[in-house]
Amino acid sequence: MAKSKPIGKITHWYDKIGVAVVKLGGSLKVGDSIKVKHGDDEFEETIDSMQLNHESIKSGKKGQEVAIKLSHQAKENSEVYPA
Repeated sequence: MAKSKPIGKITHWYDKIGVAVVKLGGSLKVGDSIKVKHGDDEFEETIDSMQLNHESIKSGKKGQEVAIKLSHQAKENSEVYPA
């Protein structure tokens, strides 16, 4: 299996609300499954909601920084892959 390219990187983690800010290197939309990877730690998640500038959006595109809610703690500089 070819190693997939990351579609983004987590630039900030808000612990209290469980939200990660992801700088996108590709497109991402609500309903997509992602894999968040940091060293040997990884988990999969389906995106239920996404925001850009505190507004709900259905999809984000390359270059945007979007906020997504995660059920697991994520670390800054974690890479986000399609799952």
